[in-house]
Amino acid sequence: MKLSEHKNLKTAITELPVKEKDKLLLRLVAKDKVLTEHLHYKLLEDETDLEDRKERIKADVDKQLPELKKLNAKEALVKVRKMITLVNHFYKVTKDPVGEVELKLFILNAIPFDYKKSIFGYRDFMMLFGIYYIKTVAVTINKFKKLHEDLQFDLSEELNHLLDKIYSSKLAGAAEAGNLPKKIS
Repeated sequence: MKLSEHKNLKTAITELPVKEKDKLLLRLVAKDKVLTEHLHYKLLEDETDLEDRKERIKADVDKQLPELKKLNAKEALVKVRKMITLVNHFYKVTKDPVGEVELKLFILNAIPFDYKKSIFGYRDFMMLFGIYYIKTVAVTINKFKKLHEDLQFDLSEELNHLLDKIYSSKLAGAAEAGNLPKKIS
């Protein structure tokens, strides 16, 4: 049941006494972990906490990089998806589009491309890894383009480094097929 479908319910909720509204709000917030974390961030944290969140994600990625180089393509794909999921969660909590693009660029630039092929199984996980990687880069570029031009200027060097890395690797064909630009100006 959506609240927008029941306009009378919306009016009734706004007419509730403050004490009852608070009780209902706290019960609802307790059921949603992301909303709880978002409210904690919005009400109790400041800019330094935002930077701490970014640094924790970067430190976590840095800690996983040496292990990532030893994995096969299937295991690496799982790890990279978890890293990107951390950034997506960061965005859901902080609503910071700049931090999201910055963190994704950091992760995508740090990830190596060469993995061992898995001898078991019928799927080509290196191909799946490449597809996932290129799609993630494309999504990041779209989010990058929505930022203010001053912020784009600050992040463009890192993005161009990523694009150079892609086009000078075996993912160049997939990047061209995915219509990734060779350079962002």
